[in-house]
Amino acid sequence: MIYETHTHFDDKAFDADREDAIRSAMEAGVTRFVNVGASMESSRTSVELAHKYPEFLAAVGVHPEDCRDLTEEDMDCLKEYTKDKDVVAIGEIGLDYYWNEPERDIQKKWFARQIELALDVSLPVIIHSREAAKDTYDIAKAECADRVGGIIHCFSYSTETARLFLDMGFYIGVGGVVTFKNGRRLKEVVEYTPLDRIMTETDSPYMAPVPNRGKRNSSEYLPYIIRQIADIKGISAEEVEEATYNNAVRLFGK
Repeated sequence: MIYETHTHFDDKAFDADREDAIRSAMEAGVTRFVNVGASMESSRTSVELAHKYPEFLAAVGVHPEDCRDLTEEDMDCLKEYTKDKDVVAIGEIGLDYYWNEPERDIQKKWFARQIELALDVSLPVIIHSREAAKDTYDIAKAECADRVGGIIHCFSYSTETARLFLDMGFYIGVGGVVTFKNGRRLKEVVEYTPLDRIMTETDSPYMAPVPNRGKRNSSEYLPYIIRQIADIKGISAEEVEEATYNNAVRLFGK
């Protein structure tokens, strides 16, 4: 059994063959999916997917790139979504400094506000952090995100930064980059991180692992990621599957 902790099957990249892609993932051994919101619209469609497919759960939240026009009314809407039994996390939320928009102060405001929401409804957070390690850590610490825990999605920092988040109780999200030839830093993080603190994810349709790099990503490619983690850890793929599945159930409760 494989647990996909971060996918975007509601993305338009799957409009032509969504059901086939989901079926292929299940045939590859994926038995549980968390479809993750990145905007108000995709939060809604993530909940709809969870209603349509019994294997799906949903996370609701707004990605830093889409936070400019957020309002308190939107926070009320997200809170309403969390009353649904299929909603298991607030995410993806966080900071992305790769681009200069929205302004960093706006990103910080809504990152902190969505952590407040997670604390209010007692759900873990799924955090997107790109070129913003210190601010991500500082805000998560200041807002007491450790009280609900969560995943640092698509982890891209050093082992030293991983240690800081692990010490806060977070899990490290490992995706396709771990299979890349230039993914040495993530490989080092995987080697350093205890197996019971690793989550498997694809971020599909983005960031496909080798040998499908450059193509549309899908959850059916999770076995490539699992095998790479197993190689780094010197254990079997089955051990990685079991441990990471149990990690996800422990965090999400399902």
